[in-house]
Amino acid sequence: MNKKILVIDDEESIRILYHDEFSQAGYLVRTAATGEEALELVSQDPPDLITLDIKMSGMDGIHFLRMLRENFGPIPVIISTAYGEFKHDFSVWASDAYVTKSADMSTLLRTVDSLLT
Repeated sequence: MNKKILVIDDEESIRILYHDEFSQAGYLVRTAATGEEALELVSQDPPDLITLDIKMSGMDGIHFLRMLRENFGPIPVIISTAYGEFKHDFSVWASDAYVTKSADMSTLLRTVDSLLT
């Protein structure tokens, strides 16, 4: 059975890129533009892994991560953000991995594979 990934990012281009790359790698992919939308998707059908942007309008990624951990337990989360300075922020330590966004998807794909195998 294919593993399910939920991509949460407010940038449509990132959602499309990640959807295409993860789908080509054999994963089932859903996307969400907001933390609120993502919580609804998780409650309907929990994914095997989540990629999560930090800076989003409405509920930011850190608040989403806190809500996820309180309500849904240990779903692996990869923080995927353009902002490297958050790597040392204590509030993101509840994630399982931290990857800085790049046009080169190899690091993110390796991280996903390592968490799902």
